[in-house]
Amino acid sequence: MSQRPLTVAIPKGRVQKVLATLFAKGGLDASVLDDDDRRLVRQSADGRTRFLLLKPDDVPTYVEFGAADLGVSGRDILLERRYDLYQPLDLGIGRCRMVVAAPADRTEMPSVPRVATKYPRIATDHFAARGIQAEVIFVQGSVELAPLVGLADLIVDLVETGSTLKENHLVVIEEVAAISRTAARGPQCRSERQQALTTFAVGAWSTVMAWSGVASVRARPWSRTAP
Repeated sequence: MSQRPLTVAIPKGRVQKVLATLFAKGGLDASVLDDDDRRLVRQSADGRTRFLLLKPDDVPTYVEFGAADLGVSGRDILLERRYDLYQPLDLGIGRCRMVVAAPADRTEMPSVPRVATKYPRIATDHFAARGIQAEVIFVQGSVELAPLVGLADLIVDLVETGSTLKENHLVVIEEVAAISRTAARGPQCRSERQQALTTFAVGAWSTVMAWSGVASVRARPWSRTAP
């Protein structure tokens, strides 16, 4: 019986091009990611690697339940969903911040602030850790609107440049977490795939550090960590 190729789950879209470079540095043939078509499953010419192109929110699920050996996911998704995954490598792609923001003209906050967010678990944990009882409201999009119309006192959301906050008269009052895309593997990954994954981690990590201007690095080992 032929061995199943190393299966890598990635978010589909523009990030494919950047990931193809990282995968190549990590010893994986990712040239199929440059193909301009709608295939959701793509296998390398040598048959050793298979890529699954998924919606970003679904990537960790495929890894956790063993349908993929390796996945690339935003740290915000891992923090919110608390997947049982090993997270060895910050890829340095899509860097942004998760923050608490409030109206620029805010006065005194209520003792139980109302917080609008797409990340209710992260928000709840963040305020609880500070001894603040917050009423957290889940909203799917346009989170910045919530304080403007009286739905919430604060928001917890992702911020890259801060321009959207500024245009809606909101200011950052606290940072919750630094966010970027992370490479993760599942705890059930077979031992025979460990060498390929370790090789990938070493090559990709060196590339990430080169992009960051660091001349010499040592790749971190695979380990299960809290998101």
